[in-house]
Amino acid sequence: MNNYVMCVSTSVEQNRLLSGVQSDDELLTLPEFPWIKITKKDFDPPFTDPEPKGPHFELFIDQIVSASNSYGMIVNSFYELEPLFADHCNRVGKPKSWCVGPLCLAELPPKNEEPKNELSKPAWIKWLDRKLDEGSSVMYVAFGSQAEISAQQLKEIATGLEQSKVNFLWVIRKAESELGDGFEERVKGRGLVVRDWVDQKEILWHESVQGFLSHCGWNSALESICAGVPILAWPIMADQPLNARMVTEEIKVALRVETCDGSVRGFGKWQGLEKTVRELMGGEKGEKARTKVKELSEIARKAMEGEKGSSWRCLDMLLDETSKYEQQMHDDKNN
Repeated sequence: MNNYVMCVSTSVEQNRLLSGVQSDDELLTLPEFPWIKITKKDFDPPFTDPEPKGPHFELFIDQIVSASNSYGMIVNSFYELEPLFADHCNRVGKPKSWCVGPLCLAELPPKNEEPKNELSKPAWIKWLDRKLDEGSSVMYVAFGSQAEISAQQLKEIATGLEQSKVNFLWVIRKAESELGDGFEERVKGRGLVVRDWVDQKEILWHESVQGFLSHCGWNSALESICAGVPILAWPIMADQPLNARMVTEEIKVALRVETCDGSVRGFGKWQGLEKTVRELMGGEKGEKARTKVKELSEIARKAMEGEKGSSWRCLDMLLDETSKYEQQMHDDKNN
């Protein structure tokens, strides 16, 4: 979770913005951030029910209570990515926010590394290498390990990728194998489907990868930003719709997949996917997102550099402040 999601979720909860909303797609304005518009569909049931209940809601309440009783939260983000929201978290009191990321940059790919033995490379990296040698750009497609995608939606995604004519590397779960008769044969050479665990960071940092069709889980979104790869956002569950709003509307490093009803996570037809894939990989909007994400990629690296980076300074402040707090608690106990 990032500061943006924390601020938006807190505002919605405290102002009871979802109470009495008639339409799932009605735009709601956050009082603290009037330029941000959200809808009921940005949040999972049962949180949008009039009388929410159930294990997921109970877990959510436990998290809210734990956060409100905590002195602060350590956030996998960097201050320059969302300064307004980090400042807001720290201005309103508890819980405070300390940005100590991006943690995916804690270990950067080594420079001047000797080329890997071809035999030791995974098949998908060899495939990306060939695309790089051809001078071809590739879209990476992955929706995480938890989201359930219907067979009908998978076939629409497959058709959209096929019709887009772009090169793509699509990682799917073994259970998600229904992509349509003859699909993999028809896209052979241009598209590669992988039903295995992959090193996502290695893929995103590959020079041939120039776009990421993603569910917008925060770790995936942050890895893409750090790699300088623009995102095509298609959120599915949990905080993903809010993450998608952040990357598309707030920091502008992403485009959004067109859905049938225009909602944040509605069913997507192949025509809408084809259009947005083409736009991200070769259109003007895609180029603007690519320029912006490369700028943020450099800023992210600087945030993690030595003692001067903002995330290291934030970590120092965290240690200093918690030490003082612990000492104060000790003194109060002995007085």
